[in-house]
Amino acid sequence: MVKPELLCPAGDRECLEAAVQYGADAVYLGAKTFGMRAAAKNFDIPQIQSAVEHAHANGVKVYLTVNVLPRNRELDAFPAFIKDVQACGVDAVIAADLGVITKIREITPDLPIHASTQTGVVNYATATALWNMGCERVVLAREMSVEEIAELRAKTPQELELEAFVHGAMCMSISGRCLLSEYLTGRDANRGACAQSCRWKYALMEEKRPNQFFPIGEDEDGSYILNAKDLCMAEHLETLAKAGISSFKIEGRAKAAYYVAGVANAYRMAMDCVFGKPKMDVPAWVFDELDKVSHRPYTTGFFFGQPSDSIHNATASYVRNYDVVGIVQRTDSGRMYVSQRNRFFAGDTLEILAPYSEPITISVSDLQDGEGNVIEAANHAVMDCSMAYDGKELPKGAFLRKKVEESQTGA
Repeated sequence: MVKPELLCPAGDRECLEAAVQYGADAVYLGAKTFGMRAAAKNFDIPQIQSAVEHAHANGVKVYLTVNVLPRNRELDAFPAFIKDVQACGVDAVIAADLGVITKIREITPDLPIHASTQTGVVNYATATALWNMGCERVVLAREMSVEEIAELRAKTPQELELEAFVHGAMCMSISGRCLLSEYLTGRDANRGACAQSCRWKYALMEEKRPNQFFPIGEDEDGSYILNAKDLCMAEHLETLAKAGISSFKIEGRAKAAYYVAGVANAYRMAMDCVFGKPKMDVPAWVFDELDKVSHRPYTTGFFFGQPSDSIHNATASYVRNYDVVGIVQRTDSGRMYVSQRNRFFAGDTLEILAPYSEPITISVSDLQDGEGNVIEAANHAVMDCSMAYDGKELPKGAFLRKKVEESQTGA
């Protein structure tokens, strides 16, 4: 059994650097055009070039999303765009539209193609057809079970790589194509501009009972069908690998760097234990880390058949138990130097998230501002500050976080 790839999202340069630092084998990112995440900052061509150079210098691959469904008026610009992308040195492009896949093969025949989950691959015939079109990898639809994946693996060319989402937000439409946002807001989900209308709070109103609103929820008579939970397969990685998955994908190109770092670190540590030689049990703290990033309630989706826990969430709320309060800049001569992100105080108990490491708990003491003056609180956004620290050396980019008194929620 080959150790799978850990593929992490990069919505901007900060997220890219976090993914690389915290254990990704590969990252996926989008350009300013032809991609499916309009809300992410994304990368222009020079930024893609720089991202590739940084990733490759650290032994990490870069895949570029070219997964939008383009209109006729956009296709004239595509040849120049894809040539620029290839010149940047990306390791593959992720495409969904069959015309786009064909054009990539014609214009840049040596550029590897991964078929996006938007192609809706749920059977071996479609996977094989995409292989015959020149795709080296298919990203499987989220509604496939482990058994279906194993059968697809057995009936497709062994050179064809299989990728699957293992963690993160799931679209109500599962494989992604949805008209709800376009209908309600004019923002086209199939153009990367989804308003996440499925996560709004809805109520029913009966025609003869105006202004009487009946909430949509889940009980013994039915389900709330619009708002999906988050996927989490961290405890089932070996099962997925045995079924034939060679790349484990983390969702989240619209997420912040702390989310990318925390999830990447947890999956990196879990994978190193499960697929290492010798194989080791995954420490409990690794799974706990996935509860320390903002998330919706977790589910294993359709991997084990029709979900017994329901993949649908009764509210649109996130679970958020920790706030990031600072980013470590360096440790030197018994002090930790930090760029503040949220307010914290002398005497607070904080945790340090560092790459390839169990979180470290510290108590804030001898808190000073950037000029060396003793202060009681770091309460100015992005202020420089420092505190006493006698632990192991920390890399620039480690995160300081603080547990909130009660779980905070927000759409």
